[in-house]
Amino acid sequence: MRLKQSGVTLMGLFIALFVIIIAALLAMKLIPAYMEYATAKNAISAIARERNAQSPQEVRRAFDARAAIDNITAVKASDLEISKDGAGIAIGFAYRKEVPLFSNLGVYIDFAANSGEQ
Repeated sequence: MRLKQSGVTLMGLFIALFVIIIAALLAMKLIPAYMEYATAKNAISAIARERNAQSPQEVRRAFDARAAIDNITAVKASDLEISKDGAGIAIGFAYRKEVPLFSNLGVYIDFAANSGEQ
């Protein structure tokens, strides 16, 4: 017979569940903001790759079309910074996203991307 039992106590189980629930809630709130950023970054990279010499108006129109399809709401076409980059164009954006967590607690996340970055 064993003299000492081993295992998780009920209090230890509650603490572990509390930590897992808080981590899951944070992930469910923050992951959509990062997914939208990645989608917007992929959109500007694709526009810069597929169209070499085009005007800023055409770039903004192409981004609006991709934003409508991919449901990008954080970045507007007017927020894009468009410049010449050698033979092609460089497209960039920067924005701040506020993610409310609980009650009066939230997180600010600063996002910035450039079509030249990989």
